[in-house]
Amino acid sequence: MPDNQVVAPSLSVLRERHSSKWRRFSPDVLPMHVAEMDFQVAEPIQAVLTEMIQNSDLGYLGPVPEVAEAFAEFAATRWNWPVDAKQVKMATDVGVAAVEIFRALGKPGDHVVINTPVYSAFFGWLAETHLTPMDVPLVQSGSEWLLDLEGLEQAFAAGAKFYLLCHPHNPLGKVFTREELTAVATLAARYNVLVISDEIHAPLTYAGEVFTPYLNCGPDAEATGVTITSSSKSWNTAGLKAAIVVSQSSEVAAKLAKLPPDMHWRSSLLGGFAMVEAYRNGTTWLNSAIEAIEANYQHMVSEVAAKLPGVVIHRPVSGYLSWWDVSALKLGTEPGKVILERAKVAVVEGSDLGGAAAAKYTGFIRFNFGTSPANITEAIDRIAAIGK
Repeated sequence: MPDNQVVAPSLSVLRERHSSKWRRFSPDVLPMHVAEMDFQVAEPIQAVLTEMIQNSDLGYLGPVPEVAEAFAEFAATRWNWPVDAKQVKMATDVGVAAVEIFRALGKPGDHVVINTPVYSAFFGWLAETHLTPMDVPLVQSGSEWLLDLEGLEQAFAAGAKFYLLCHPHNPLGKVFTREELTAVATLAARYNVLVISDEIHAPLTYAGEVFTPYLNCGPDAEATGVTITSSSKSWNTAGLKAAIVVSQSSEVAAKLAKLPPDMHWRSSLLGGFAMVEAYRNGTTWLNSAIEAIEANYQHMVSEVAAKLPGVVIHRPVSGYLSWWDVSALKLGTEPGKVILERAKVAVVEGSDLGGAAAAKYTGFIRFNFGTSPANITEAIDRIAAIGK
């Protein structure tokens, strides 16, 4: 398909793929769990990968200034963010980037602030580096989930060393405002907290919505922040293993100088040059993907309203993950497990995104709608059939 028409192939074609999404469960399970889209890869990325393979150009990653240059160009155009290309480092993926930062700058027992419900891998990164999560949960106000700025200040004042921010937020698809981020930066500067902003979903922010990079929120943000990101989530190339670490000040750059030099060489050659193509030539595909995702969201909401009365979906403004309150279905404390066993649909259990606060989210699931409308309908029909 051309880049101005992003479409998920049929389920029979999808089942021929080799990724975890399609191999983790038996063939009778419809996978709506892992954060991976079903759309075709953008033409420029396909072209550069094909050319490199045909030329047997599959060696180790060497100097690749094109990555920083391409990201800086994209950030300037998309978000009006003047990135310093000299402060962009390569990493294998955002998880490796976070782990290496924690290893270089932290010590066992240091506290890291997070905001549950949040991407479950955050807990694994902290366990791997022997750091301690300090949860400041998002506050639910009506249909909104908000940062608890008072809670953040209390955590920072109590000695937190890091704040691992998920922005846009997974699973909520929420972007934080410039005002919120500026307030966070003020607090981080006051209490000497390093803010690690995971912005991997940012390019998928919907039309008419505003994504503000943390590092583009003034001097305090620049002095306290580091961004970890990649093209892999927004252009659906997670298997290519390449990401970047971005700083914006001499203070943070000096801290990141402690990162192991080999972090660069452990990234993928194919991933690096796929990232260049995504940021430089992937905008047509990206905009088409966002249109498809927004249409899928509306379709999902309509189907849920008609077939799963009482289920509440938080409206995302970025990405293809949705946070469902399924308490009304009365599926117990592990609704995801029930949905998998009885409906043969794989979703992410809400409690998996809660860490020590898991009990707060037992009535929720995360549902991936980055697929075809037909698959969304099939999944909802299967869930609706549980009670029949």
